[in-house]
Amino acid sequence: MSSARRTIADLRVFGKGYIRNGAALFFGIIFPVILIGLFGAIFAGSGSGQVSVYVQNKDAGLTFPAHINVGAQFADAINGTLPNGTKVSGSWPINVKALVDPSENFTKYLADHSASDGIIIPENFTASFLAGETENITVYGNPTSSTNGIVIGTVEGIATSFNLNYFQQKYNDTTPAIINIATATVNTQQTKYIDFLIPGLIGFSILVSPMFAMVNITSEYKKTKLFKQLSLTPLHKMEWLASKVIWYILLSVISFMLLVAVGIFGFGAHITLTPWLIPFLILGPMLFSSLGMLVGTISKSVESASVLGNIITFPMMFLSGTFFPLSTMPQYLQSFAHVLPLFYVVEGLNNVMVYGNISAALIDIGVTTLITVIFFVAAAKLFKWRED
Repeated sequence: MSSARRTIADLRVFGKGYIRNGAALFFGIIFPVILIGLFGAIFAGSGSGQVSVYVQNKDAGLTFPAHINVGAQFADAINGTLPNGTKVSGSWPINVKALVDPSENFTKYLADHSASDGIIIPENFTASFLAGETENITVYGNPTSSTNGIVIGTVEGIATSFNLNYFQQKYNDTTPAIINIATATVNTQQTKYIDFLIPGLIGFSILVSPMFAMVNITSEYKKTKLFKQLSLTPLHKMEWLASKVIWYILLSVISFMLLVAVGIFGFGAHITLTPWLIPFLILGPMLFSSLGMLVGTISKSVESASVLGNIITFPMMFLSGTFFPLSTMPQYLQSFAHVLPLFYVVEGLNNVMVYGNISAALIDIGVTTLITVIFFVAAAKLFKWRED
């Protein structure tokens, strides 16, 4: 016969155990809050996110009878500044990352900056505009990128405004100038979202396996005193750590090959395979093995290690460009991404595999190397075979 007293007693015991179990508490309560916060920030229609574009204004303007540069005014409009100098109130979908010198090779400039979104304002744009002659604004982008449609739509809206309103109001003429929007493709071989997803998933696998495993192993071995037993063997702690790093490098290489094979043969991905990938496949597992060991070492219990590991890992999963392009996120999240170690791994993989931008990849390798050395040294210093 059932007893309400036993039911309540069991409920009380289970509740206490649940609260004491850091992992269960995290996944049951905290993790859903983190997810809704992350996805809410990324996809909220608050308009705080902007797509960054590069603009090249080749228009020198006119100096007679007065200095006029409609191309510069159009570039300002792209950045959300009206012809009268006032800033558009509320949200604005794009911002000008940089004004490119007119003498630059624009497509090469975009490639060197690992970017696909750009706008060219042609030569003699002012003269053509004032004469009411047809002129083209060229919008560069990747047709499969979600940002490309945002840029084209915004520039088309600006062109319509200039065509129908600005010319008449500014120069008191009833004949609107005609501005057309021409499109051009950057990195034409990149035709599918899978091309960008593969580097992100490689970075994801480089993060997850060593990070979670080393957090759990280190904290569990401390709890069970297995490290103390290992200290009685000839094995040195640096040898123990090195063996784990090597293992996760091998796992990352296997994961890399599987992801690339599925992407190419299963989805027709277009990616570049070069020796420049090797540093990321070595440094990445070393970095996150060291970080996982560091987390497990400084944690007081298995439960607290699990919680701390999740708090560190999950933001990197979603805010480092693994699943979602950073360019579509709010600016404050883009800035935050630059403090996450995984960002430089994923960005470096994209620079090598997608953009072919080796100079930018070298910077990512340098930053990743520095972070890896810091975490490895810290983990080796703090890790002890025997607890005090």
